[in-house]
Amino acid sequence: MTPTTWRVRPATAADLEPIAALHTAARAAYVRGRVPDAPFDAPAEHARWREVWSRVLHREDSPTLCAVRRDRVVGAASYVPDAAPARRDPRRTGPATVTLHQLHVDPAHWGTGVGRALHAACLHAWRAAGFSRAALDVLWHNHRARAFYTRLGWHPDPDRRPAPDASHLSLTLPLGRC
Repeated sequence: MTPTTWRVRPATAADLEPIAALHTAARAAYVRGRVPDAPFDAPAEHARWREVWSRVLHREDSPTLCAVRRDRVVGAASYVPDAAPARRDPRRTGPATVTLHQLHVDPAHWGTGVGRALHAACLHAWRAAGFSRAALDVLWHNHRARAFYTRLGWHPDPDRRPAPDASHLSLTLPLGRC
């Protein structure tokens, strides 16, 4: 699949069902390797992720992008600016850190460049908004995602300790100018 066969655009409320479905499928695929019998693609899981994405898509402070191929949503990413620095110093004009909250690709499209395209679109938006740093948490056992982010320049955040149960790894990425 060549990059010209899909495009990245802002997500809309009409994208809710396909985003929830691909998130459910992606989560089931990467968790199944660790817990083979868990029903991560059950209707209840889809309903749970549909509710999460419904809230995300209606938040003004959480931009969401989706990758579309032949009018089908095949990936989604959402991020949230860190408002804490502005609260600590009201003279700040904008947040310095942005958190990549979600980035999921339909497993049928893993390895095709969809994730990279979503990531690149996020980087472009973050730099244009003046962020100097990005952060994210990744499941410790999701080696595929950890390798993906490492290839894109993310590294363990020295300021954030791993989760007490060692379930998540915090990563950071300095955002130089374009």
